[in-house]
Amino acid sequence: MREVREMVFLRKKNIAKWENIEQAAIRVGLDIEQLKSDYEGKAVNLFREDLKLAQEMRVRGFPTMFFKDSEGNTEVVYGSKPYNNYEKAILKLDPSTNKSKYSKTWKSLFAKYNSLTAKEYTELSGTTRIESEKLLNDIAAQGYLEKLSTKNGAIWTVKNAFADIE
Repeated sequence: MREVREMVFLRKKNIAKWENIEQAAIRVGLDIEQLKSDYEGKAVNLFREDLKLAQEMRVRGFPTMFFKDSEGNTEVVYGSKPYNNYEKAILKLDPSTNKSKYSKTWKSLFAKYNSLTAKEYTELSGTTRIESEKLLNDIAAQGYLEKLSTKNGAIWTVKNAFADIE
């Protein structure tokens, strides 16, 4: 989904065209034959079912996340909210939940995520927004990331392999 969003918002591609969907799928390693079969077959009906379910569940917009525990208790996070809102919803349903540990270095994060905004990097790395933007700009200046500026902010993408730097 992220690849498709970047195609729309950064590269101004029409994601209703199969060739653009196919290009995104190739980039993320999906099975193109299966995707095309689904796209031309059952996808339309499944999409209609999704719309019906959204209406039944009174979804007002995107994204809407539903969290449900084994007893049927539900928490809903509607709209684009800060990450901690999702954590709070999960912890409300299961206070014993623990976060997984992960490496917060820029190399580790960009090895997992090919592109990140400053806000995303801030959340994942645990740094301030100012620190994040400075670091990302410095890394881009070194040639390891490419910065793409848009009217809504910037996004940094992996430009070159960076295994040889600290």
